[in-house]
Amino acid sequence: MKRIAILTAGGDTPALNATIAGAVTRANALQIRVFGIIKGFSGLLNPQFPHLELNPLFHSIPELNPCLGGTILGASRTYVDGHDKAALDAVAMRLKALKIDGLICIGGDGTINGMQPLADYLPVVLAPKTIDNDLGLNYPEEANEWIREADEASGKPRYRRVKKNREIELDEIINYATPGYATAVYVAATGIERIRTTAESHRRIAIIEVMGRDSGYIALGSAYGQPDIILLPEYAIDLESITTRVKELYDLQKHVVMVVGEGVVTQDGTLLGDEMKQTDPSGKPILSGASEVIRNALIERLEDSFFTTRRRNESAESAIFTRKLGHTQRGGRPIQFDRFQAMQLGGKAVDLLHSGASNYVATLQWNQAKGFYVDSIAANRLRDQYGGIHPRQMHTSFYNPQHFQPSAIGEKYLMPIFTNAIGGEDMEAVRVNLFHPGNLRQAYQSVNVDVQKRIRYLES
Repeated sequence: MKRIAILTAGGDTPALNATIAGAVTRANALQIRVFGIIKGFSGLLNPQFPHLELNPLFHSIPELNPCLGGTILGASRTYVDGHDKAALDAVAMRLKALKIDGLICIGGDGTINGMQPLADYLPVVLAPKTIDNDLGLNYPEEANEWIREADEASGKPRYRRVKKNREIELDEIINYATPGYATAVYVAATGIERIRTTAESHRRIAIIEVMGRDSGYIALGSAYGQPDIILLPEYAIDLESITTRVKELYDLQKHVVMVVGEGVVTQDGTLLGDEMKQTDPSGKPILSGASEVIRNALIERLEDSFFTTRRRNESAESAIFTRKLGHTQRGGRPIQFDRFQAMQLGGKAVDLLHSGASNYVATLQWNQAKGFYVDSIAANRLRDQYGGIHPRQMHTSFYNPQHFQPSAIGEKYLMPIFTNAIGGEDMEAVRVNLFHPGNLRQAYQSVNVDVQKRIRYLES
């Protein structure tokens, strides 16, 4: 293994550069040259094959900074079609022209689907990333609990769990946490604290929507920001019980802060935020806003009289507001936990290729005795019997639906990740960099400018 390539696919996360840096650091030690592919699978499919060397003379390029959010290689949601043999052959020829011996893909479940057809041509492994924390299994046999049924209405296959969420031990979890998740929770928790002051000062009800799609991990972790109510995709919402709890809290403290995971569902399984019925390039629904639906439902149920009888001169419509934290959860400097673990996983991906492994996923494991450590699993172990990969949902035992808060085991799950997730250098970086006088006089200096100077192309 003399030359490997690396790409970042799917949405950006704060820890992508840290993963690349970890891979390059390990490759330097093994005397392996590393080439970065620009814009993920889109770069592989591009006949010009834009790329750059990440470690000339086995030294990392200065643009590669593990503290920098996002990815210097660029990312896209373009994926390789496993049925398009002509395109796959062309990609293999480009990799061969650059004398690439192995490929590391940094991404989630969509990236695994994109990389697997390439495993027929050269060794390919995955280093995980996603703020949603939905790549992995709650327990080893979980992937086998799905059956596929025909959906007569849409003509597309529909999946259903035949068994769900047996009791687990935390050390059973395959891929305990993914790089990017901790930083997303940090942003969510601090955002909730700040929005709380407005709700408290103006005696209002705040509904804060966080990312996560079908998985409630970010919403669960947002408990560190002390919201009054947390709603997760794993538990169908009951608007009557939510309204009752809102009334109790409002009468007690004259305001309420509610956190909503964007993928929450109704009792019949309908996505609350799926009003647009659109999908992204990977086929996942574009969620238009569950928080707005819940706000409208509370306005209807509480009515103006609820507030006027409590000596408030505001309507229900003005007293209940929503905020989406949105892409702030995916951006910016990664906190210490994400930086460190992302670098470990990047290095593990290089070791997997160096040992001859292919179609494997580097994983982050945890147990009480060892704490966090890196391991790996065959990518097919994540697939159901039909070859599909399902986003990992939060284990339902992590949540107490009566209190709308994490359960005891949910707290035990979160604490190893977050108790020491932020390092002193994180706070020092804010102190030194944010209000630096130079920020007032200098325009933002994009790393893309310097990276562009390093990009090379294959001869046409």
